[in-house]
Amino acid sequence: MAPANRRGRHADGRVDGREMTFNQPLGGNEMARFAGIASMMRLPIAPDAAGLDACFVGVPMDIGTSNRAGTRHGPRQIRTESCLIRPYNMGTGAAPFERLQVADVGDLAINTFNLPATCDIITSGISDILDKGAIPLVLGGDHTLTYPVLRAMAKRHGPVALVHVDAHADTSDVMFGERIAHGTPFRRAVDEQLISPEMTIQIGLRGSGYSPGDYDWGRNRGFEVVTAEMCWHKSLSPLMQRVRERIGDTATYVSFDIDSLDPAFAPGTGTVELGGLTTIQALEIVRGCQGLNIVGADLVEVSPPYDPSGNTALIGAQLLFEILCVLPGVKDGA
Repeated sequence: MAPANRRGRHADGRVDGREMTFNQPLGGNEMARFAGIASMMRLPIAPDAAGLDACFVGVPMDIGTSNRAGTRHGPRQIRTESCLIRPYNMGTGAAPFERLQVADVGDLAINTFNLPATCDIITSGISDILDKGAIPLVLGGDHTLTYPVLRAMAKRHGPVALVHVDAHADTSDVMFGERIAHGTPFRRAVDEQLISPEMTIQIGLRGSGYSPGDYDWGRNRGFEVVTAEMCWHKSLSPLMQRVRERIGDTATYVSFDIDSLDPAFAPGTGTVELGGLTTIQALEIVRGCQGLNIVGADLVEVSPPYDPSGNTALIGAQLLFEILCVLPGVKDGA
């Protein structure tokens, strides 16, 4: 008999003794992968998160960026490239669609001319997903979006633990005099007690800065800052074991900026920095989150204008699938 997921659903379509339609991602032998509607992983498109365990949701914005624009096109391109992903994780044995009901709920209708209003729209949209009992996996969009997402998370769960993978700390106080931008989300998150600083880990930070103390603001508040240089030529599995021990069963949010990867792997982003993480290390980080109580995640800063091959968006899509594979209940049956 097919195993039930955490809502009591079975892969054969039964829910508490009644029938329902359970849709796996559309397979490549049902319709060519270059055809059909470009939903995330060719999943069904749902009007909202009702009845879902997890959902993919896009936030097509770049009004928080300070230099190169283009991330507003990220969610659409991530979806387009995601058609290459199959439903079973050969590396970990995870089969998320046998345990969870998942769909693509489309994009939040942001206000592209008003950043504060957009933040309110994001908080409201993510809150609605959480109220319906689903875990949101966010397709970005620039990194500003994590701040309003965390507002919704904290409203639901209290201050959350944070696994933040990025080339940049994003703890600036202001950018061009503005307190909300893609370089400030985690400063605001601490100011508003949206995250637990002592359970915040930043991985992959590197590049040039404005002062020797650029990373110290977070360190002084309890962040663990793991710079890229600390990751060079190493497996990150031991690091993630320490992260799991530190966080325990605390509600955890994962924020993955694609610019954490070296531009050899992911050139399609707005603020590239040399000497970044490898895709293998990215997998070690995400797979190392297995066992954490993940309540939400995002993949941000994919910028298609700088991604002519589509590989950056594809890597982003694959990492979102990997995050789906480590959500609670996928492998442990909880």
